[in-house]
Formats: sequence, C-alpha cells, structure tokens
Amino acid sequence: MLLFEKVLMRADEAMTDADLLFMNQALALARAAGEAGEVPVGAVLVHQGTVAGRGANRPIADRDPTAHAEILALRAAARQLGNYRLPGCTLYVTLEPCIMCAGAIVHARIERLVYGAPDPKTGAAGSVFDIFASGKVNHIVKVEGGLLAQESAELLRAFFRDRRVAN
Repeated sequence: MLLFEKVLMRADEAMTDADLLFMNQALALARAAGEAGEVPVGAVLVHQGTVAGRGANRPIADRDPTAHAEILALRAAARQLGNYRLPGCTLYVTLEPCIMCAGAIVHARIERLVYGAPDPKTGAAGSVFDIFASGKVNHIVKVEGGLLAQESAELLRAFFRDRRVAN
C-alpha cells in the first residue's frame, strides 16, 4: 500500500502558474521575515485557488518557539475557514518543514505540501527525517519539494552570511 508520494521538482519540470504564483508569495514573506531579523521562511496556504492563510517566521518577535511560518499560515487558515482541519488545501513553504511543522501539517489534514529548499539540518520531509513517509501517521500528504529551491536557498544563505559578517 502506497502511503506516501514524494516528488522532487527539477527546474526543467513543468510547474503550474498557480504553483509559481503562490511560491513567489511565500518567497516575499520569507524576504520580509529576513528583513525583520527572523530566519527567512515564508508560507502560503491555499484553499480552492485562494489564499486562506499566510505566515512568515516570527519566533524572535513573538517570543514563541512555535511561531514558524507554516504554523502561522495553518493558524490563519483555520481561523479563515472555520475549522482546525484543512482538507483540500495546499501549503507552499520556502523551506522543508521541521518535525514540529510536519506534525502540524499531518494533523491539519493538508492535502499537498510544496516546499522550496531542502533543510539538511532539521528537514522532516526526507532530508533528516521523513514524517510523511513513515507509514505511522494517520493522514497522507502529497509532498513536492524543490519548487524555486535556488531562490529559497539563496535567501537563507545570504541571511546567515550577513549574520556571520555582523558578528
């Protein structure tokens, strides 16, 4: 029984206009997070072609270790849609989710996750862990990684390079 499907997108693969539009919106949120001194990660949650929630990293500003872009987008969408479960939704995020965010994505019943850059330190969609492919969770999420990965990764590299120079 196939519980999990993961697609790694290459630059030459066809991406829908909607995928590019929403990932570019997530990138804009990531840039804003970086400008605010947060790790530059942005997320956009889409329901039936419309943005239902947005998030940009804010753990420093909110003094909240759970204020990751994905969590904030999930919270906003749950309020907007009036339900803590978000079936039929796609979450676009610029960085592969961590364990906490991957768990929240499963619990929210997200249909599809599209992420940009892999996270070789804490990624939970295949880089370090793979929550979605474990076969031990109660919801199947279609995962697609690598959409605008270079742009997402460059934002992160520049952010951390600037921080090292400043310190």
